Amino acid sequence: MAGHEPLMVVDGSGIVVQWSRQAEALLGRGADEVLGRSITPWLARTAAVADQQAEPGRDEVALCDASGHVVAKDLRVRPLPRQDGSLVWGFFQAPANGARAPDGGTVMLEALFTRAPVGLYVLDTGLRIAAANIAAQTMCGETLERILGRRLTDAYEFSPPGEVEAMLRAVLDSGAPSPERVVYVSPRGVSGRPCVMDVSAFRLEDRHGAILGVAAGLVAAGDRERALASLCVWGSVRKRVGQTLDVLATCRGLVDALVPGFADAAVVEVVDAVVRGEEPPLAPLDQGVPLRRVAFRQGDVEQQVQAHPVNDVRALPFPTPYAQTLADLKPRVVPLGPDTPWLAADPLRARAIRASGVRALLVMPLTLYGTVIGLISLYRTERAGLFDEKDVALAKEVADYTALCISDARHYTREHTIAATIQRHLLPPWRPSGPTVETASVLVPGNQGAGGWVDILNLPNARTALVVGEVAGQGIHTATTMGQLRTAIHTLATLDVDPDELLARLNDTATRLASERAALPIGDPLRHQPLTASCVYAVYDPIARTCTIARAGHPPPVITHPDGTTEIFDHPSGPPLGSTEGPPFAATTVGVAEGSILALYTISLLPSCPSGHPPGKVDSLREVLGDRPERPVQEICDDALYRLHGDNRPTDTVLLLARTRAIPADEVAAWYLDHHPSAAGTARVRAREQLATWGVDDETAYATEVIVSELVTNAVCYGSPPVRLRIIKHRVLTCEVHDTGALAPRLRHARTVDEGGRGLFICAQLAQTWGIRYTSDGKTVWTEQPLPLQPGRSG
Repeated sequence: MAGHEPLMVVDGSGIVVQWSRQAEALLGRGADEVLGRSITPWLARTAAVADQQAEPGRDEVALCDASGHVVAKDLRVRPLPRQDGSLVWGFFQAPANGARAPDGGTVMLEALFTRAPVGLYVLDTGLRIAAANIAAQTMCGETLERILGRRLTDAYEFSPPGEVEAMLRAVLDSGAPSPERVVYVSPRGVSGRPCVMDVSAFRLEDRHGAILGVAAGLVAAGDRERALASLCVWGSVRKRVGQTLDVLATCRGLVDALVPGFADAAVVEVVDAVVRGEEPPLAPLDQGVPLRRVAFRQGDVEQQVQAHPVNDVRALPFPTPYAQTLADLKPRVVPLGPDTPWLAADPLRARAIRASGVRALLVMPLTLYGTVIGLISLYRTERAGLFDEKDVALAKEVADYTALCISDARHYTREHTIAATIQRHLLPPWRPSGPTVETASVLVPGNQGAGGWVDILNLPNARTALVVGEVAGQGIHTATTMGQLRTAIHTLATLDVDPDELLARLNDTATRLASERAALPIGDPLRHQPLTASCVYAVYDPIARTCTIARAGHPPPVITHPDGTTEIFDHPSGPPLGSTEGPPFAATTVGVAEGSILALYTISLLPSCPSGHPPGKVDSLREVLGDRPERPVQEICDDALYRLHGDNRPTDTVLLLARTRAIPADEVAAWYLDHHPSAAGTARVRAREQLATWGVDDETAYATEVIVSELVTNAVCYGSPPVRLRIIKHRVLTCEVHDTGALAPRLRHARTVDEGGRGLFICAQLAQTWGIRYTSDGKTVWTEQPLPLQPGRSG
C-alpha cells in the first residue's frame, strides 16, 4: 500500500542508503546510479508544487528527473530510528486519495516522540528548543517545560565547546544537513563522566520553502563508538611512539598521544639507569631507586601545573599509589579529593593535584620481562570522570607497547654509548702543537655514528701527516672498523709511502674487511651492513713548504692564506674506501705559505641547504676561516663549530685545523757530493762542522759522523748520481742521503770474515729509527736521532 514502505532512505548527510523499485520507476534511475550519492540533485523546490493546497504539518517534498520535471509530488519525509540508535530519513508517497495512512503522519510522529531511543529536538530559527521527545528529556534530566525556549547548549555541556552551536547555525543558514559527529556531552549542572554521543541535524522548511528551524538528534554512542575512540587513541600512540630510538623522545610522544584524547594530564617517569642505557632493575623496585621525570603534558590549561620539572631525578615517596604500583606491578585507579590520605606523604604532588583540579588518577607500570622500566600517571578532571575497566585495559596495552619501544631505545643508547667509548679510546690523546704545525681539532659524536677519527702523525724529515676519516654506520662494529683502518694508516705511514699509494693500500684493507663481513653467517646482521668509509690524507713539508693531499670519497680541504683569502683544494678524488671500482687514487702537491691554515673536515660540519637536503655549503666554512685568521687555531676551530654545527646531526662531526710553520733556514744544511769514494770523508767533515755550529753534544756528533759516512758510502757504491746529503735539526736530528738509483738497500747481518755489509746495521744501532722513502726521482735513506734537552727547551 502506498505510504507503507519508503520510496528511498537517506542518512543524516543526505546520502541515499536505500532505493526501491517504485523510486526506480518514478525517476527512471537504477539503484546503482543513486546509492551512495547525495539526494540533493533530485530534490525539487517546494515552489514547484505550490499550486497544491498545503496542510499544516504535511512536510511534503517533490522529486524531479534528469530534465528537471517534477515526477513525484506530495512526498512525506519521516525519521526512522535504527536498531543501533542512529537515525535515517524515509521518503514516503502519500495515499492516492489524499487521506493519511493509519500508521503515518501524526500517529508516526507521536510514536517516534514517545518511544524512539533517540533524543529529538525541534529548534526555532533562534536555535531555541521548541519541542523535545521523551528520550531527549530523559537525557538532559529536565522536563519539557523547563527546557522550552532554552538553547541546546544551555541544556548540555558539549566538548569541544562551541562546535555543536556552530554546526546548528551552519545547518540553519545553508540548509545542508550535518553528518553525524561524535562529541562528549554532559547535562549542565550534573557531575560525572561525560557521555559520548552522535549529534546530527537538518533544516526544517514548510512546503513553500519558508525556514521553520532545525531538527537535531542526539544518540548515545555504543560499543562501536567506544571501540572507534580506542582505535583513535591507538592510532595516535602508534604515530608518535616508537618512531625514534631515543628514550626521551619516545616518552614525549606518549604524553602527546594520550592528552587530551584519553586523559587531561599525563606524566612519564623512567628509572634513571634506563635513560642512560643500563639494564632495568628486576621487580619489585626498591624504594630508593631514583626515577627521572622524562615527559609531562596537561591539556586545555594555559598554566601547566606539575609537581616536579621535567628531567628531575628522585625516588618515589612511600606510601603512595606510585610506589605501590612499582612494588607489586598492579595498575591502580584512584579517586582524588581534598581528603585523600596518601597526599600527605607527597606534598609537592598534592599541591599540583589540587591546583590542576584533577579528580581521578590511573597509575600504570612500565614493565618488560619482569623488569621495571618506569611509570605512567594519567589524570582526569571531574568533567572527564573516573577511569573504568576498559580504560585500564587500553592503558595496559599502551604501556606494554611503550615499554617495548623504550627497551629498544635503551638497547640503542647502550650500544651507542659503548661505541662512543670505544671510539674515544681508539682516538689519539690530545698533544701540544709541534714545531712545524699549530693544530687544533674537534670531534662531536653524532647520534647515529661512531666512526669519525682524526690523526696527526710525525713523519721523517720534519714532515707532518694530517688525517681525517669517517666510517659510515653506527654502533660497536663501526667503531672497531674505524680502529682497524686507523691502525692500518699508522702502519703505512711508518713505511713512509706517498699519500696516493697509502690510500690505495688502505682501500685494499677496507675491501678485505668488507669481504670478511660478506662471509659472515646469514643470520648475522653485520653481514648486511656495507662497509664504506672516506678519508683525506695530507702531508705537509715545512722545508719545501708544500702540502701533498690525496682523498678517498672525502670533501676537499680548505686552505686559508695568511691574508685571509681562502680556496678549496678541489683536486680529483678517488672512490670511497671499500670500493672495488672507480678511478685510481691521485695525489696533488701545492705550495703553502708559512702561516696558512689547512682545514680537513667531515661533511656533517657544513650547514644543511634550506630545502632540507644534506649539508654541503662549504662557503660558510670559508667565511669562518677567513675571519681574523691570525687568531689561535683552537679559537677558530671552536668558532666554526658554534657557527656551523646544528642540532641532531646523525653522523660524527670532525674538524682539524693546522697552521703551517716553516723550519728556519739555519736549522737545515744540505750538500751535493761527488759520486766518488772520497765523498764519505767530505760528508763527515761537513757534518762535523755543522753539528758544532748547532752546538750538538760530542756523543751525538760522533754517532752522526758514522751514520753519514755509511749512508754516503752505500749511495756511492750502489746508487746513481747525483748524491745529496741533508741534515735537519728540529725535534730530532735527521740525516738523509738521496740518490737517483732504484736499488733498495737492506739490513744484513755480516759474518765475521765479511769485509762489508755492515753499513745499515751500524746505522740502525746508532739511530733511534731509520727508513727508506721512494720518490719519482729516486730514493732517500734517512735516520733519526734524539737530541738531548737543551736548557730552556721543552720536550
